[in-house]
Amino acid sequence: MKLASTRIITADITALVAFYEKATTLAATWFTPDFAELAAPGGATLAIGSTDTVPLFAPGSAAPAANQSVIIEFLVDDVDALWQQLAAWVDGGDVVTEPKTMPWGNRSLLVRDPDGNLVNFFTPVTDQARAKFGL
Repeated sequence: MKLASTRIITADITALVAFYEKATTLAATWFTPDFAELAAPGGATLAIGSTDTVPLFAPGSAAPAANQSVIIEFLVDDVDALWQQLAAWVDGGDVVTEPKTMPWGNRSLLVRDPDGNLVNFFTPVTDQARAKFGL
């Protein structure tokens, strides 16, 4: 089995795709006006679907802006440099935690996307954390 993607359902697909394109510098591939993907090097994909796609699976099976338990994480080269870039356009209320080093060796920046989903941008900074990611 291979994890193919993580999908976010949103009521405003244009705003959410724009956020992730800007935050990751990845260009989205739009398959329909209601579905786009951002494919990162290494095979990880973030899929974004509008609420109009939910009934294709099962009506009422997913709701936008209702996440209370998942954090979407992006490994980045330099979280402090990214913070300098993001600080210019991320609304201060959307910043949960400015970059800080976590006990497990990652330096992390936690923000909320336009739908309120938690997004962690992190850089491994200890030898053990770097080794975990083959850095």
